[in-house]
Amino acid sequence: MNQENKENFFRRITEQNQSYRYRIPSKAQTGRFLHDLIDFLFPISQDCTQYDNADKIFHSYEGLNNQLGCLLKPLEASLPKESVQITEDFFAQLPAIFELLLQDAQAITENDPASVGVEEVIAVYPGFLAIATYRIAHLLGNLGVPLIPRMLTEYAHGLTGIDIHPNAQIGHSFFIDHGTGVVIGETTIIGNHVMIYQGVTLGATHVAKSLAAQKRHPTIEDGVVIYANATILGGKTVIGHDSIIGGNAWLTKSIPPYSQVFHQSSIEVKPQIA
Repeated sequence: MNQENKENFFRRITEQNQSYRYRIPSKAQTGRFLHDLIDFLFPISQDCTQYDNADKIFHSYEGLNNQLGCLLKPLEASLPKESVQITEDFFAQLPAIFELLLQDAQAITENDPASVGVEEVIAVYPGFLAIATYRIAHLLGNLGVPLIPRMLTEYAHGLTGIDIHPNAQIGHSFFIDHGTGVVIGETTIIGNHVMIYQGVTLGATHVAKSLAAQKRHPTIEDGVVIYANATILGGKTVIGHDSIIGGNAWLTKSIPPYSQVFHQSSIEVKPQIA
């Protein structure tokens, strides 16, 4: 590349950089905050700080306050309140998130026969990590923080293969088993005691930017079980409570409570060649 082309290229990069609406924290910084926050809430692993006194808990808590403040600093101009107030509001609501996560972990423990206990669920299960990340990101989104909620859920997506939009609404005692390939869209509403298996998509019937403000994803009522690779689409689609959706099912219409929907497989026996 000659000198003139270099200068033009560098100028173009500078112009583009100046056009961005947001300045954001790094992915690594965002990931560290997530891991540190989960370790603070659930110090199960041996490499976590062991809270044998109140001073250690307070020290970790203050460190997390500082981390969140650093994450919010680049976005200061885009926040609805000062970053200090948002940080305070976040940690004021964190106890409620902690209780929700305990309910999620307990639901997974009770419903998965392979689980040996709540400790394993919290420390190992990708479904729990994805749910925990979603609940943290959802809280930040409710506080008016842009971009960081999506950065958090996409970070967890990369680790777990589970894609939950932070704006989705999910009730308590949520269970994602195995989890790889699960997609939960932005306007999805999920009730309490819902179980979802790997490969499930809760999506929209079609994608258009003009639909951004509309409900595009389904509503899943309480007590529903959705088995592997089922696809449920559409903002008007409601899965009635206590229904069972079988593996590989495809739904774009509502069903009443206590329904059972199954994909019909076709079996043909090949003729034997003499």
